[in-house]
Amino acid sequence: MATPEAGPRPGGRSGHGRVPTAPDPLPIPVVDNHTHLDIARDGEEPADVAEAVAKAAAVGVDRLVQIGCDLPGARYTVEVVDKHPEVLGGVALHPNEAPRLAEAGSLDAAYREIEELAAHPRIRVVGETGLDYFRTGPDGVGVQQDSFRWHIDLAKRLDKALQIHDRDAHDDVLRILAEEGAPERTVMHCFSGDVGIARQCVERGYFLSFAGTVTFKNARSLRDALAVTPLEQVLVETDAPYLTPAPWRGATNAPYLVPLTVRVMAGVMGVAVPTLCEALSANSERVYGPW
Repeated sequence: MATPEAGPRPGGRSGHGRVPTAPDPLPIPVVDNHTHLDIARDGEEPADVAEAVAKAAAVGVDRLVQIGCDLPGARYTVEVVDKHPEVLGGVALHPNEAPRLAEAGSLDAAYREIEELAAHPRIRVVGETGLDYFRTGPDGVGVQQDSFRWHIDLAKRLDKALQIHDRDAHDDVLRILAEEGAPERTVMHCFSGDVGIARQCVERGYFLSFAGTVTFKNARSLRDALAVTPLEQVLVETDAPYLTPAPWRGATNAPYLVPLTVRVMAGVMGVAVPTLCEALSANSERVYGPW
């Protein structure tokens, strides 16, 4: 989950007051491997799951991974995956949740509930977990790092994929993963590093998941990182309702906008769109299993 961002909109308008039009469908269906159907932007209603699934499928995004990153979101995610076969789930305590819960004296109880929810057979991800040094100050770093280590251990014990949130914490994220031993299927959600970080992740066998940020005009370093990512290790996501791809930056994001990101990614990687779609679909099933 990212911090809300704003930017220019077609026609010179900004914000999330207009609804983006559906892009042309992809030739081969792909997976939005990280979305938050439970989160609503200010003044809006949460997504209707059936409608979100149908709109995405109509443009070639036929499978979703719903991520619940606090206790209410995790409970919601288990309910959704039980009702919608197109949706798999992930549950965790977001790195910004851990210090808050620790201060309230309820972190251990939250861990117990996340572990129970993560055992559900259609919850295939522990995440998003990791480190966020942007919103949490120095006093929360120790708790965040301990929480990250706990989630890494949980993913390995339950044989689930791990999805990592990394904001302004690249070195510590990579260090802790090396110290703890990363799970076999580790995803750098909404990858935000440079070429050097990308190469380290690739060498370690991690999957790099790119969001709408890769389409932004000022994201040259992110596109450079994508360019050194092998087809076998790349994924795509929305991180909806945030990080809407160009030309709709600043609007409310949704899984049906994935094709905009995929087409930019294909250009950066120098491959045909169908080739990238095939890889994205295959990689998603390697990480999460069959839907």
